[in-house]
Amino acid sequence: MSTAGKVIKCKAAIVFEPKKPFSIVEIEVAPPKAHEARIKILATGICRTDDHILSGSIKTTYPVIPGHEAVAVVESIGEGVTCVKPGDKVIPLFLPQCGKCRTCKNPEGNLCEKNDLYEFKGLMYDGTTRFSYKGKPVHNFASTSTFTEYTVVHEDSLAKIDPAAPPEKACLIGCGFSTGYGAAIRSGKVTPDSSCAVFGLGGVGLSVVMGCKAAGASRIIGIDINKDKFPMAKELGATECISPLDFKKPINEVVLEMTEGEGVDYSFEVIGRTDTMVAALASCNMNYGVSVIVGAAPSASEVTLSPTLIFTGRTWKGSVFGGLKSKDAVPKLVLELMSKKFILDPLITHVLPFDKINEGFELLHKGESIRTVLKM
Repeated sequence: MSTAGKVIKCKAAIVFEPKKPFSIVEIEVAPPKAHEARIKILATGICRTDDHILSGSIKTTYPVIPGHEAVAVVESIGEGVTCVKPGDKVIPLFLPQCGKCRTCKNPEGNLCEKNDLYEFKGLMYDGTTRFSYKGKPVHNFASTSTFTEYTVVHEDSLAKIDPAAPPEKACLIGCGFSTGYGAAIRSGKVTPDSSCAVFGLGGVGLSVVMGCKAAGASRIIGIDINKDKFPMAKELGATECISPLDFKKPINEVVLEMTEGEGVDYSFEVIGRTDTMVAALASCNMNYGVSVIVGAAPSASEVTLSPTLIFTGRTWKGSVFGGLKSKDAVPKLVLELMSKKFILDPLITHVLPFDKINEGFELLHKGESIRTVLKM
């Protein structure tokens, strides 16, 4: 029996207030309105940004359904949707691409003006939500909300992908892999035979390592306090790995010594800490070095640094979703995954059923996972 046009009852993981675990409850998901699609989630990854919602370090409106890294199938569409049809396999996009705004039309821009990444309104374009629990509204997150069996997204936030793509792998292209890989290839524009330093070797950091290697970097220094991550980093392309805990001096001074005082050509901060952002900047060459901020910092964070770190010529830039235009890039990356241009298996350390979502976040907190994927 078709569910199109009807309210669907399904399981969802809701955060009712910060610093509390997920509550798995039955919610109601309304049908899609014009230019929206309701999709059934097949697999969704656990990202550090979702944990910021759980902890309250990123300001949002509660109750909320986090999750933004998934593969799904279109269940039904609203009036005017032309990019997908029911039955299509898709990746929901936390960074939309409307194709009409000034940013989307700029070849160098990807931060579509329709994004919900700063104020986190948690609502659809019309100012309402499609989720409800016991008759009360529940907010969405980053235009996606994938920690639910069904979600509704605007067509600006949907990318149709190869129907043969394995959901538990391809879901990483919805955030973690693309964000890291793109930061090296697109935002940093890493060049052949260059040197790189990657601060943070989680799923996104390892994807940066993969991007640096793909770009032809000859030296890739992986930096993390958790040495258990070093073997995987080296397997994926890091030439050496160091822990700040092994040194009494600032880690940027260590990197400068390792590079005979020159600093690396490119550095990437993939943690979301302001102190490591400044350290990453100070680690690259003072004249032509490029440092890219990839990690999402807590909402209240502020950075203090000496102007000379930039005055001498360094370039300091941010990167959202790897600088990639989402609707354009995601289908292509899925095809590259299918053709084995890169592999994502090493990044996926745990696959759990959806109802074990809190266990997945415990693995993240303990540093025991790179990427945990939840299967519906």
